[in-house]
Amino acid sequence: MKNLNDINISPKNGKEEFTQGNQNTGFELIDFWKWSVSDLVSNATRGKLAEFIVAMAIGFDKTKVRIEWDAYDLISPNGIKIEVKSAAYIQSWRQSDYSNIQFSIKPARAWDEASKNKRGEAERHADVYVMCLLKHKDQATLDPMKMEQWEFYVVTTKLLNEQFGNQKQISLSSLRRLANACSFGELACEIDKINH
Repeated sequence: MKNLNDINISPKNGKEEFTQGNQNTGFELIDFWKWSVSDLVSNATRGKLAEFIVAMAIGFDKTKVRIEWDAYDLISPNGIKIEVKSAAYIQSWRQSDYSNIQFSIKPARAWDEASKNKRGEAERHADVYVMCLLKHKDQATLDPMKMEQWEFYVVTTKLLNEQFGNQKQISLSSLRRLANACSFGELACEIDKINH
C-alpha cells in the first residue's frame, strides 16, 4: 500500500503556465480561473466567495489557501471556528421570481484526517455560523464584489442546536428572530462578540 502524504499547497499567482512536454501551451492558470469562477453569482462559486469575504473580514492570512475538507470553514485569529453559508435573491439562471432564502444548517460528520474517513455522529462542528445574504435585488447592478450588497448574520452553534435540533435548513425569517444583520465592516466584531 502506498503512503501518499498530504500535498502542501501554496497560493498560485495565476501566471503559472500549462505545459506539454516542457513546452508552454499558450494558456495560464489565470485563464482557468477566468473560465471556471467568473460567475460570482452561481451557487457553487458564491459559497466560496462568501467564505473568502468572511475570511477577509476576520483578517485571515491571504498567503494561506482554503482547506476543502475541514469540519468547519474558517478559524478566526481568536480561535473561533466558523461555518459560512450563503444565499441570494438573484441567481445566474433565468428566474420568474426572487429565490426563497434558506441557509443550510445540516449537521454533518467530520472528516478524520488520520483514518481518511468521516468520524463520529453528525453534528455542527463550528462555534458560530455566519449566514451571508447577497441581498441586492436589481439584476442590472448586482455585483457580489460590492460589500454593501451583502448582509451578514452571526449565530452561535449552541443557539442553532437549542432552537433547531437536527433541522437541515433555516429560513431568513427564522434567522432574523435569532440575529440582527450586520455589515462587512461590523462582521469581525460580531463574530468575536457573540462567542464571549
